[in-house]
Amino acid sequence: MNAINVAEKLSSFSQQWHPRRIATVDNMQVIVAKISGEFVWHKHDEEDELFFVQKGTLEMQFRDRSEIVNEGELIVVPKGVEHCPKTRDGEEVHILLFEQLATKHTGELQTDKTVEDYPEI
Repeated sequence: MNAINVAEKLSSFSQQWHPRRIATVDNMQVIVAKISGEFVWHKHDEEDELFFVQKGTLEMQFRDRSEIVNEGELIVVPKGVEHCPKTRDGEEVHILLFEQLATKHTGELQTDKTVEDYPEI
């Protein structure tokens, strides 16, 4: 039981779209990631996902609209909802995610951006 400095964890790597696990809470994982540009359209059939923007501005795209998530704000993507995280103008955005341990990075979709295992830092 030690305090976790989220900013320190984020400063320990530079790779984008490759989440790192920083904590586990029951069957949930707390993940940090750096992102820039557009991810891939995907969904998680059985799991909700919570995105908290630590730094920057996230655009969460849905098939019928986009939602802007500013620094210090969060958004929950309900299970089964197709979504595609995106940043604007090459900005690097730092995010904190809460999701079940069983959640696959890109749902059932396999792409060159899919990560199978998250390193623990």
